[in-house]
Amino acid sequence: MDFSLSEEHLELQKWAHEFAVREIRPVASEWDEREEFPWPVVQKAAEAGLYGLDIYMQHQADPTQLTLPIVMEEVFWGCAGIGLAIFGTGLALAALAGSGTPEQMMEWAPKMFGTVEKPAVAAFGVTEPQAGSDVSSLRTRAVRDGDHWVLNGTKVFITNGSVADVYVIIATVDPALGHRGQASFVVHKDDPGIRAGKKEKKLGIRASDTAEVILDDCTIPLDRVLGGVDKLEGKLAKARSGEATKGSAALATFERTRPFVAVQAIGIARAAMEFARDYANERVAFGAPIGQHQSVANMLADMAVDIECSRLLVWKANWIAATGRTFQMAEGSMSKLKAGETAVRVTEQAVQILGGYGFIRDFPVEKWYRDSKIMTIFEGTSEMQRRVIARNLLAQ
Repeated sequence: MDFSLSEEHLELQKWAHEFAVREIRPVASEWDEREEFPWPVVQKAAEAGLYGLDIYMQHQADPTQLTLPIVMEEVFWGCAGIGLAIFGTGLALAALAGSGTPEQMMEWAPKMFGTVEKPAVAAFGVTEPQAGSDVSSLRTRAVRDGDHWVLNGTKVFITNGSVADVYVIIATVDPALGHRGQASFVVHKDDPGIRAGKKEKKLGIRASDTAEVILDDCTIPLDRVLGGVDKLEGKLAKARSGEATKGSAALATFERTRPFVAVQAIGIARAAMEFARDYANERVAFGAPIGQHQSVANMLADMAVDIECSRLLVWKANWIAATGRTFQMAEGSMSKLKAGETAVRVTEQAVQILGGYGFIRDFPVEKWYRDSKIMTIFEGTSEMQRRVIARNLLAQ
């Protein structure tokens, strides 16, 4: 067991941190106020090599699987909204990689990112107005019509929903089979019948685009079902006969990506902790820096411990994936649960340490506090993570 980072990882960390200092932190509050997608920052990330398919390929080639966690922590230390604009495409890419054929990967993965000169983004469409974590209740339908699929339904709270070029949509083919009757489909923004709906105004991560995606007789070619038609028909036949099949494609995607959400939360928490620490060293009250007062010192200590615990859970989850093991104790959910709640708690404590200054927009901790809350909600709420963990625990 070795917890030290390699020279390559340290260089990667430094590179990502410098990008966050130079290109993200200075404009974070501006894009938060504008509540617009930060295309200029994404463009700079593409030019720097931080945005694009290559960073994900580099991660896959890394035997430790720490490339993305290291980079994401630094980027989200800079700004969670801009960070999600840069890495939100990764969720759709994970869905494509998890269910698609090699040919589909070769065709669609590059289109998700566009080019350095003209970056593009992708979106993963699962959540619906009456179906969030309960993926078995999805109402979006995909009906075969000759050589095409026709999709109808509405997706909500979709990251990159109104700005994406490529969408991976989870839809039900056979409602009688529940989640076993679902499939993933690739839809391009220029396909007939797909459009963006309401763009959400949010508490936090305001630079990230969150919107409805409406499918109204959206017609796509037959080969747009991930994995291919033959594989889908075989899966449906097994499900109808009662034979065991793989679980939900949506849940499988989330399980793979939960450690990445966790490390995003760590970036936010670390930013708040470091700012509160520096403030506590400078602010004098009752004749001494407030960091020397035991109550504040205890808060900072707890913040540091929770962040370190969260990071170790993320690294363990990535080690399990890197070594080809399976999650025996829902380690992906553990990392997401711990890190998400740590981000909320740490940012709240940072506001408390700054007092009135923590409550005003002249200081960044109020933004980090707002940004942190989503980490306990999207890609499965904290309550859902506990349910997954408990189910695995009770099955031992």
